[in-house]
Amino acid sequence: MDALVQFLRARIEEDNHAYAYVAQTFGREALLDSHLPMLDLIDMLARDYPAMDPADTRNAGLIYAIRVLAQSYAEHPAYQQEWRP
Repeated sequence: MDALVQFLRARIEEDNHAYAYVAQTFGREALLDSHLPMLDLIDMLARDYPAMDPADTRNAGLIYAIRVLAQSYAEHPAYQQEWRP
């Protein structure tokens, strides 16, 4: 699971860099309908996972959510099929 979390956080970082480039090139107005708030929420989930006690009843739901969110990057060469939910 740690590899999946690292993968997801790396993709989020790449997306954030892409949005920064768009903002710098075209102005902040270009980001009005962006997914930046969603990326921040996904990153919060990925940061919460290592801190969560495996015995916590929410752990299974968090793992499933991370798998589902990472699936949007399934075309990335580093994505591993065993991560599918």
